[in-house]
Amino acid sequence: MSHKHLVQEATEGLNTFKMEVAKELNVPLSEGYNGNLTSKQCGSVGGEMVKQIIADYESNL
Repeated sequence: MSHKHLVQEATEGLNTFKMEVAKELNVPLSEGYNGNLTSKQCGSVGGEMVKQIIADYESNL
């Protein structure tokens, strides 16, 4: 499976954002393999990222 981003330049920024959100949620996310985390932990990070992106977009309308 390939994980190509549509905008390659955004990859580093998205990874930084993901790590910041994980830290806020006290999810011990690390670079690379995270098989020790539960689906709930990983999902909470992704869900919070989406919430923050939507909130930012709506505030800029």
